[in-house]
Amino acid sequence: MISSDDESQLKKELLRMYGNLNEMRREVAALQQDDGLGNFMSMADTLDAIVESTEDAGNTIMDSMEAIGGKLELLRGLGDAKVAAICQDITGDANRVFEACAFQDLTGQRITRVVKSLTFVEDRVNALIRLWGKDELAAMVEELNEEKPEIETDAALLHGPQRSNVAISQADIDKLFG
Repeated sequence: MISSDDESQLKKELLRMYGNLNEMRREVAALQQDDGLGNFMSMADTLDAIVESTEDAGNTIMDSMEAIGGKLELLRGLGDAKVAAICQDITGDANRVFEACAFQDLTGQRITRVVKSLTFVEDRVNALIRLWGKDELAAMVEELNEEKPEIETDAALLHGPQRSNVAISQADIDKLFG
């Protein structure tokens, strides 16, 4: 049997996880457009979209490299030894591009695993929220807000990777230290 203190602690931890998931949703929503109806994709949908975009980009690169290979064969057919040597160098470079494109498949596999895990956690947290009831958990939220420690100064300053139109430019950083 779970004591009331243990149950209270479980509820607090559940709410912390729920809050963290919601914060992740807000961050993902800030990075993407809505569907015109005010609906944002779920985190799993967003990660799936990343996999699809990466796959599309990889396919475009591969198709372009194959087209370049066909044109190289036409140049080799001219019979010029210097042109053939340059074509051979370009073929070596093209092969390295093909090898580098293997990232797309590995990235897709890894993100797919993350999506499955994230969906599992989201589903379980939401099921527990429904089980305990929103009213009871709302009271716990107030209690947690009272217990919330101050955010560490460094943590408040860390924003992670940013898009170029949001991030501080290198020129601005140089001015700061210059």
